[in-house]
Amino acid sequence: MLPISDSNPRHRISFQYVTVGLIAVCVAVFLWQASLDPRSAQEAVFALGTIPAVVFDERTLPPQLSWIPAEMTLVTSMFLHGSWMHLIGNMLYLWILGDNVEDCMGHVRFLVFYLVCGLAAVTTHMLIDTGSTVPLVGASGAISGVMGAYLLLHPTARINILIWVLIFVRIVPVPAGIALAAWIGLQVVSAAGDPGTGGGVAFWAHIGGAVAGMILVPFFKDRDVPLLAGVGGRPGPVRAENGPKIRLRRPGSRPVKRPWR
Repeated sequence: MLPISDSNPRHRISFQYVTVGLIAVCVAVFLWQASLDPRSAQEAVFALGTIPAVVFDERTLPPQLSWIPAEMTLVTSMFLHGSWMHLIGNMLYLWILGDNVEDCMGHVRFLVFYLVCGLAAVTTHMLIDTGSTVPLVGASGAISGVMGAYLLLHPTARINILIWVLIFVRIVPVPAGIALAAWIGLQVVSAAGDPGTGGGVAFWAHIGGAVAGMILVPFFKDRDVPLLAGVGGRPGPVRAENGPKIRLRRPGSRPVKRPWR
């Protein structure tokens, strides 16, 4: 299963400058990593990735790898990736979901929100295993925060998921509330089953980022943006007491017909 798009237009910003900017920075950093010889690329990961044991002063890096203070790696690690697939997967999620969260927060607040969620994700990972000497890299913790925010902002928006079984391929629209809640639940189950790094996957970083996103979204969204809203931040279906289901819409707007309604 692979998410490929969502059906959720923006209404407050004309272009998702921060989302595109973050993707551009991550791609540029990975191109720099890819340009290095294997030894130098590995040194860059150890120098700029977050190593819990180094941050908590349980271990020290050799001088040739001490490029920046250990605390700064909590930020730099968000922009490094371990492989092309790691990069593409993260950037796909950010591209699909980031624009709508940025739309609800504005450019500056979204950037701050993204970085704070990333810091929360890295911190959660470190606290689970303070003595780990494995570098943590990747934007997935910060993007998990974006996913947590999207879950509370647009639970009824449809995420188009590509599903294939052998030669059978189909695109299925799934409510974001179901798709993202299932993803977060999978991270919790996986973390409970493997308290370590999960074979290279930092499940606790994902959980920490998602929880931070859900906690912080009420403080970062625009005041006129409701939580648990429908597509584009508009109120979703409500049911009148002892009456039929209705959909709120702006005066003068035309009702939108959808195949799943």
